Amino acid sequence: MLTQARRVDIFGVQMSVTDYGDSIDQIIQAGQEKRSFAMSALATHGLMEAVHDPEFLEVVNGLDLVTPDGQPVRWAMNILHDTGLEDRVYGPDLTWKVCGAAADAGVGIYLFGSTPETCEKFVAAILDEWPHAIISDVQPDRFRDATPEEDAADIERINNSGAGVVLVGRGCPRQEKWVGAHRGQVDAAMMAVGAAFDYHAGLLKKPPAVMQRFGLEWLWRMGLEPKRLFKRYAVTNSQYVVQLAKAVIQKRIGR
Repeated sequence: MLTQARRVDIFGVQMSVTDYGDSIDQIIQAGQEKRSFAMSALATHGLMEAVHDPEFLEVVNGLDLVTPDGQPVRWAMNILHDTGLEDRVYGPDLTWKVCGAAADAGVGIYLFGSTPETCEKFVAAILDEWPHAIISDVQPDRFRDATPEEDAADIERINNSGAGVVLVGRGCPRQEKWVGAHRGQVDAAMMAVGAAFDYHAGLLKKPPAVMQRFGLEWLWRMGLEPKRLFKRYAVTNSQYVVQLAKAVIQKRIGR
């Protein structure tokens, strides 16, 4: 069994020191073993949600793998803990790489979340790229909390599907809470990957590589959805800068 990636504390959130290769290995091995495994690709928004919500912080810190989805998260890990990470582990890219690895390993993929139309397009994209991929089942989101009876049926449906990887696209923090709550119940690697569904379904355009490299994806997404995302990013990014400045000062004082 692979060892769990080292974790470092970023504002109280335990982030995994990992890269694409290591993350994929952990996810696929858990999928092959039908071992319950919970992960999230956490960007700045999710990080700050955890900082300000003790309940969500507990959920995130209980996951097996929490990758630095955003460049600012990676920067904080390098600045505060000298982790030497050369790249982030971006949720949509990780998802696509895992789909390919799962197809090659014969590991079934289960889509849980988003809309029926998005799921249909996402499945088509996967099978177009990897015709040998196994799509174990597709279950769109109810867009509400499941009843206890529905939740039990969901768990049974997933476990009976034979899937080894469950892609969970319910939006942060709903998806992380679902993944955390089902750790130990769902016999598969559960990935809270949110926007990956929309990106790979062709409903969201990825930002230019230069914007991704310099941590400006938030600006790209805000330009696509200004009414919905302006307040989120204006508040979240400001909070992140303040938290990082405080952490850097504390580190220097500590030295």
